[in-house]
This record gives sequence, structure tokens and C-alpha cells, in this order.
Amino acid sequence: QVQLVESGGGVVQAGGSLRLSCVASRSIRSAILMGWYRQAPGKQREFVASITRGDSTDYADSVKGRFTISRDKAKDTVYLQMNSLKPEDTAVYYCNVLVPSSYWGQGTQVTVSS
Repeated sequence: QVQLVESGGGVVQAGGSLRLSCVASRSIRSAILMGWYRQAPGKQREFVASITRGDSTDYADSVKGRFTISRDKAKDTVYLQMNSLKPEDTAVYYCNVLVPSSYWGQGTQVTVSS
């Protein structure tokens, strides 16, 4: 069992930045994949970014060049640095870990005002 706790969400103006954090309740050094997803009101949850055990990263086209995913293995934490935020980035952001079972955090709200 792994509990994930996200933090770092908030309200920011368009063009601003936020850094989300996801802390795991136990070591996730052997996690197959860690990722961030988001869900906007009335829409399905969508992939944002992921990082593998070998630190390979992948991004949704909509966030490439603006968002960066990283991990601190010593702190069992994964981050999402979000720059040049747009109103369409407004959503609840969720952390996910495959160890290999899949675990989700409770989400953190990101609101980008125009």
C-alpha cells in the first residue's frame, strides 16, 4: 500500500508558475512509473507527464516545453514544475505511481486566471 499526498496547487495568473509535489508514504525507488494527470470540470482525466524508474520522461503535447517532471528518490517525492501557465491548465492535478499496483493521490487544485 502506498499513500500519495499532493501539494503546491493554488491560484495563479496566466504566465505564472507553480511547483506541485507528491510525497509517498514509503519508498518508491523501485516504482516502474510515476506520473501526473489532471481533470478539468466536465472532462475526463488526462495524462500530463511521467517519469520512469530510469528517469526517462514523457509529456502531453499540450504541456511540452512548459512543464517539467522530476523525482527525488531520497525523499520519495515527485515534482511537477509548471511554467507559463494558461487558463486551460486549470484542473485538479493527481499523482500516480505504479509499483506495480497503481496508486493515486487525492489531488490538488490548480486554477489559472486570465
